[in-house]
Amino acid sequence: MEHWYYYVLLVVVGIIVGIINTMSGGGSLLTLPVLIFIGLPSNVANGTNRIAIVIQSIFNIAGYQSKKAIDKSWFPIYLSISATIGAIIGAKLAIDIKGELFNKILAVVMVTVVGFMVFRPKQNFSQLADRITGKYLKYSVIAFFFIGIYGGFIQAGTGIFILLLLSSINHLTLIKSNIIKVIVMFIYTLAALFMFGMNLKLDWIAGLTLASGQAVGGWFTSRWSVNKGDGIVKVFLVIMVIGMAVKLWFF
Repeated sequence: MEHWYYYVLLVVVGIIVGIINTMSGGGSLLTLPVLIFIGLPSNVANGTNRIAIVIQSIFNIAGYQSKKAIDKSWFPIYLSISATIGAIIGAKLAIDIKGELFNKILAVVMVTVVGFMVFRPKQNFSQLADRITGKYLKYSVIAFFFIGIYGGFIQAGTGIFILLLLSSINHLTLIKSNIIKVIVMFIYTLAALFMFGMNLKLDWIAGLTLASGQAVGGWFTSRWSVNKGDGIVKVFLVIMVIGMAVKLWFF
């Protein structure tokens, strides 16, 4: 990295993203453009972003485990296997894509996901029974294969889509969905990270610097296990994402 303040920027952004990813998702909408902004090629930025996600996920899981919040069921493992197969396919596509095309795809994805975050209806499944067996398990496994393809390809907004699927198909509460989201993303991101690493598309210094911030944000937020402050997060994301999307598309 050319300038010392890039390190500071990555740590600060990492802390913010660690909080955002743990509460809902969409943190890669900030980290991907920032990594490109500091000078990384698009596919390297895409791979490097996975370093921070893996490390944050470890701290998230540790935070949830410290509160005895992780349920020892096989449900997240089934979803993880399906998502991992998809992620390998998605990562291969991301490695081969041209940087300029990737930037334009990212710009469209950023605006689309943020629009979904802002306008999606509020849902409350706390009074409904979980649906994690039988046909609902099959629906989720199929859906997570496609989640894996998308996550392996671009990652941005994957957490939001996971929460949407777990709430709509399986009727899981936010806290249960967040815990499963962290486990699934940790496992399939390891596979995607391996793919990017095998193709020399990682910047470990930038990735570990970003990860240091995300680990701090993820650890404390997972222990709090709260969903407060969504309004502020949404406003911040909208402003940042629109600005970054304009830069990616036109510059």
